[in-house]
Amino acid sequence: MGFSMKLRMIAAALLCFTAVASPNLKTFTATYGPFNSSYYEIFQLENSAAVANDTLQLTTDYMANYSTLMNQPLENQSGRVMLKQRFKLWEQGYNETLDRVASFNSSFLFNVYPLGRNTTPGEGLAFVIAPDTYIPANSFGQYMGLTNFSTDGSPESRLVAIEFDNIKQEFDPDANHVGLNINSIISTVNASLTPLGIEIAPQGEVKYYNVWVQYDGINKVIEVYIARQAELHGETPSRPDSPVLKSNLDLREVLDQYSYFGFSASTGFGVQINSIYRWNLTVDSYDLEDKHSLLKKTLFVVGVGVPLMMAVTGYYYLRKKRSFAQSRYTILLGELKRLPGTPREFQFKDLKKATNNLDEKNKLGQGGLGVVYRGHLQDENLEVAVKWFSRETIKAQDDFLAELTVINRLRHKHLVRLLGWCHKKRKLLLVYDYMPNGSLDAHLFTRASDNKPLSWDLRYKIISGVASALHYLHNEYDQRVVHRDLKASNIMLDSDFNARLGDFGLARALDKEKTSYTEAEGVVGTLGYIAPKCFLTGKATQLSDVYAFGAVLLEIVCGLQPGTRIGAFQFLVDWVWSLHREGRILDAVEERLRDEYVVDEAQKVLILALACSHPIANKRPRTHEIV
Repeated sequence: MGFSMKLRMIAAALLCFTAVASPNLKTFTATYGPFNSSYYEIFQLENSAAVANDTLQLTTDYMANYSTLMNQPLENQSGRVMLKQRFKLWEQGYNETLDRVASFNSSFLFNVYPLGRNTTPGEGLAFVIAPDTYIPANSFGQYMGLTNFSTDGSPESRLVAIEFDNIKQEFDPDANHVGLNINSIISTVNASLTPLGIEIAPQGEVKYYNVWVQYDGINKVIEVYIARQAELHGETPSRPDSPVLKSNLDLREVLDQYSYFGFSASTGFGVQINSIYRWNLTVDSYDLEDKHSLLKKTLFVVGVGVPLMMAVTGYYYLRKKRSFAQSRYTILLGELKRLPGTPREFQFKDLKKATNNLDEKNKLGQGGLGVVYRGHLQDENLEVAVKWFSRETIKAQDDFLAELTVINRLRHKHLVRLLGWCHKKRKLLLVYDYMPNGSLDAHLFTRASDNKPLSWDLRYKIISGVASALHYLHNEYDQRVVHRDLKASNIMLDSDFNARLGDFGLARALDKEKTSYTEAEGVVGTLGYIAPKCFLTGKATQLSDVYAFGAVLLEIVCGLQPGTRIGAFQFLVDWVWSLHREGRILDAVEERLRDEYVVDEAQKVLILALACSHPIANKRPRTHEIV
């Protein structure tokens, strides 16, 4: 029996041992918020839901802006945000030990803000427990993202929700109430909030409310409490002594044994933003089904056995590593030789001499994949940029080959031109044209007293060049290419300030039938330029490149980086959205330009940037529309 097979058998035995561990209740507790793009990894966001302005927006003001930009109304929208972690809420059987359901406590701060288009806001939001993380189709309007016309009232829905409804339907007590919903938008129990002085969606006023939803799994009783919080960042009020709603509820009769927690909301003819600012959740679950907790249990059970296994494995690995690495380099060289239209192979000694032994003084920049140096090939009187892949690993070799493969045959006046490559003693280098005016970010964000801002004409010229390059990659090259790292620091400027898109270390060519590329190690790129959906799916597409292009447009016009926090706005794009809503989008133009820009062009570029930043990928413009 082979060594690797023995390891697999040992691991399988250990996992089987942990699988029969005691099913005692385990407590999950977490606090979420303020919210940023990292939460796309934790939550499943459906339909109009998005992370914006430090909140979970179930129906979002992004959509409000697009009603004028993309003919996409905010009316009749629905959104759902669900925690990806699911919970086992009971064990099978009804003896004295098992006759209890998982208890939970959920508290959250929410705000409902009517957008003022109509006299009546709508429709409301709900805390929901459901069998999956997905939202039903056509669940807008009165359905609050919970059910739809065909599923409402069906036991197949398997959901429980606490609704905060601000529209009166024929089955509602009024237009300002809380209700317990079981598989339906018609509440089994409800209570008006008006006698408590609570108004869910007051016109022209922002109010914040704390909600506590508590479920006793022994007595099988659910209670809901609500209290107003005076200010967003003010002191959290104490939970009231009496619940606004209380009801008997046996979750076993309604929910799936394994279920998910989260929120949903909708709009109808009336529109509003439904926002969650923070969320605390505690669940006493029979099984968290969490791979991390499984790993912890496994480590606890095996004790000393794991270090022993690691030692044996380590010896085996080291013994094989050298021969494997050598064969890997041989394969790499063979792949380089077989590249179509193989670019020039440089001698390492020549590049070493050209860069003065990779002197720090010649360093042009550094990224996650390597360092770029300025070099001068004396025999050819040629200025070059030499990219050295600093990580001497198999992953670095794959990155090197991927960049070389993608850019090898690209030919476009707005792409940095590849001159050749070098591979020597595990040193991996690519050689490019040298760009005398450096990278775009140096011109945008350098604030030295003698540094003049880029003129508007040059900025517009650069924008046009990058748009042309992106269109070439997506549509005009014989393969569709996703760049995956479009940002100001990867846009180079030649002697005439023509834009040259560079750094193809993360770029990938898509196979004929594919529309996306998934990295095994997860989402890659730079925060602020990564489309929100990428955090959820881990997939890069042409439309995620368009999102990054939108971030670049804002950089160029505003002179600020995408992650710049302005007042209460977490990202630059949120601030520009706010200005656009208020009808003063030109306030976003960099102050250093003063009045020396073309108003019509600046306004057009800013609106295009917002269109490219749409949180829903298929609402973004394609490159031919951009150009």
